[in-house]
Amino acid sequence: MNKDFISGVVLLAVSGTYYTWSSEIADSTLSDEVGATGLPHVLSVILAILAVLLMARAMLARRVRTAAAADADDEGDAGLPRAIGFLLLGAVYVFVLPFIGYVAGTALLIGAVALYEGAPRNWVVVTAAVGGAVFYWAIFVKLLGVHQPVGSFFQGMF
Repeated sequence: MNKDFISGVVLLAVSGTYYTWSSEIADSTLSDEVGATGLPHVLSVILAILAVLLMARAMLARRVRTAAAADADDEGDAGLPRAIGFLLLGAVYVFVLPFIGYVAGTALLIGAVALYEGAPRNWVVVTAAVGGAVFYWAIFVKLLGVHQPVGSFFQGMF
């Protein structure tokens, strides 16, 4: 088994767990025909499909890989630490979101990912982070009507 197949298995388990946990979300009297679990269920199904595709790609790649390509793949094994870095960024985002709110948290996440990927530290990253956060806020809050957390830090200001 290679790391893509193992990643697919882990993603499939995460998808199943997310689907199960999101099934426990209670519908309110104001919910629409989709309900509070509609979007989380769709996201978990999409994640499961991507996990299965990743596993299938890993199995197909194993069949066509030659010995020379396998040796070259083993030399560039920096993927796991990089993936752990992304996982840590996501975990920090989930942890700080209730405190600083959706817009600030998303702007920090976009900026942190850009810097983690090697973007230069300049005004373009800041503009992209703030613009992206406002864009996502506008999509979710204004267009879709899904309210996002303001954050306990900004609670009294707005």
